[in-house]
Amino acid sequence: MKVIVVGAGVVGTMHAWHAVERGHEVVHIEREAEARGASLRNFGQIWVSGRAGGEELDTALRARELWEGIGARVPGLGFRAIGSLTPVRNDLERAVAEAATARPDAAARGYKLLTADEARAVNPALRGAFEAALWCERDAAVEPRTAQLALREALLATGRYTFLPDREVRDVVGEHAVRDDRGETHGGDAVVLCTGAWLSGLVREVAGEIPVRRVRLQMMQTDPLGEPLTTSVADADSFRYYPAYASGALDALNAGQAQDPTAAAHRMQLLMVQRLDGGLTIGDTHEYEHPFAFDTLEDPYEHLTRVVESFLGRPLPRIRRRWAGVYAQCVDTTRVVHRQKVRDGVWLVTGPGGRGMTCSPAIAETTANELGW
Repeated sequence: MKVIVVGAGVVGTMHAWHAVERGHEVVHIEREAEARGASLRNFGQIWVSGRAGGEELDTALRARELWEGIGARVPGLGFRAIGSLTPVRNDLERAVAEAATARPDAAARGYKLLTADEARAVNPALRGAFEAALWCERDAAVEPRTAQLALREALLATGRYTFLPDREVRDVVGEHAVRDDRGETHGGDAVVLCTGAWLSGLVREVAGEIPVRRVRLQMMQTDPLGEPLTTSVADADSFRYYPAYASGALDALNAGQAQDPTAAAHRMQLLMVQRLDGGLTIGDTHEYEHPFAFDTLEDPYEHLTRVVESFLGRPLPRIRRRWAGVYAQCVDTTRVVHRQKVRDGVWLVTGPGGRGMTCSPAIAETTANELGW
């Protein structure tokens, strides 16, 4: 079988990976020299902890298993089974963490409520003031800026993979074929369009208006911290955004503890993970209304800096990079991904939202199973 994959972000690359793993030939087409979108502009977190119970959690756990296996074979991914800590500072926040540990699926996530001393034993860099921390053992991390490059190198080594950059697919031609902006036609037995946040042009032509929206975020990265940050770190504002934490305790938190005005205005939470070079990737914000701003704002960065410094108990290293990114998210956020047959032999897979890096291996595996690869 020959599979044509359009889009070289993490979702497209994982579709190529599964096709090659099953013995098929892949032609992988990317409109830029390499992927430059949300697949690189994220935390690199394999984030199991906050996922909704049921399909979303099952997908994340399967993806976590696949990431670990692929990471063992492709060291360049930088896979680390580091877990995460969410420090809490008062009774309202602690009650949400306690409710999470009482979930029927808490053991599958690796939830445990730690004392402050126990949390510092796990992550000694957290020298700031907090009362306890929610531990999630199943969370992990990879290196987002280099993951697709490492996967592509491994794919190329199989001899069954061809990468065609700098080609924008303009048309679906008949069954199982696409035409690029150089006038070349690429045909096979199946075509999968993994175009990320590119929802106009070809996608609109072949799929119409789909129930997927675009979301913009701001993030930053620091110089090396100078010591290990041994886990990912979130703050209690993450409880407000992730469905796993829905409970009466969360309702009480929302009613009794107003979010910081800057955090509320920009729909913020703290997520933080250390890169292999020692720097910290820190974010993020959420913007849903179009047209998106073309610049980044300082207030969210200042808020994140205050929160991180309060957990670390020390000044943040110099900010090395700031950036904005845009990802595609299903309007119905309970859906893991939008998967649609748009023509005979042609499928569109998009809209995982902030779950893309976490869930992409399992999303692609499901596509491969459904298409009978």
